Amino acid sequence: MKAALVTGASGDIGTSIARDLAGSGWSLYLHYHSNQEKINLLLAELQSAYPEQEFYPLCLDFTDEAGVSTLADHIFSLQAIVFAHGTTEYGLLQDMTSEQMDTLWEMHVKMPILIIQALQDKIARSRNGRIVFISSIYGEVGSGLEVLYSTVKGAQIAFVKAYSKEVASLGVTVNAICPGAIDTQMNAHLENDEKEALLEEIPLGRMGKPNEISFWVSQLLKEDSRYMTGQAIYVSGGWLR
Repeated sequence: MKAALVTGASGDIGTSIARDLAGSGWSLYLHYHSNQEKINLLLAELQSAYPEQEFYPLCLDFTDEAGVSTLADHIFSLQAIVFAHGTTEYGLLQDMTSEQMDTLWEMHVKMPILIIQALQDKIARSRNGRIVFISSIYGEVGSGLEVLYSTVKGAQIAFVKAYSKEVASLGVTVNAICPGAIDTQMNAHLENDEKEALLEEIPLGRMGKPNEISFWVSQLLKEDSRYMTGQAIYVSGGWLR
């Protein structure tokens, strides 16, 4: 049995990742924080479609470091981790609080690293392990009014480049997928005029879809992708490139 942990599985991209991986024969640990109803629906869907595979819900608050050991204790065989959780803070940097800074850092950088520390030995046993971060194009180009988000996404990319070198000898690859503007709840706040202005900047003339991100996750988890590591893959419709 090949098994993967998908964090943020109740989100639009996380759900799409879970569906794609389940369709490729993966058993899944499905992480969520507060949206238990959506996870229950996803579990029912996957268990019905793939009765020969196993699917486990895992609840964890990504600002609670004490929960990492509990998470690790509930995971047995594991070949891959996909970090698809996240949130942002909109506003001028001068208006951001220390608490907001701490939350974004904890959620996007520190907790993923703590989870990797706790699970590295389990992933390395397969000699074909995979770690994938869903980062952001803002991690490279930056965004005004999302300075803190851009900062932690940039930190994810830096981590991927460094850590991939450290675990290459263990057969573990580490990569980041960096979406541009994707049609998810995270972008649902955009007013119509803001969305139209955004679409004018994207060469392909539209926002991406969650399955156009999860596709690349599936590719990176394939055995034939074992020579791809330390990379940030930008999936943005040509926007900001």
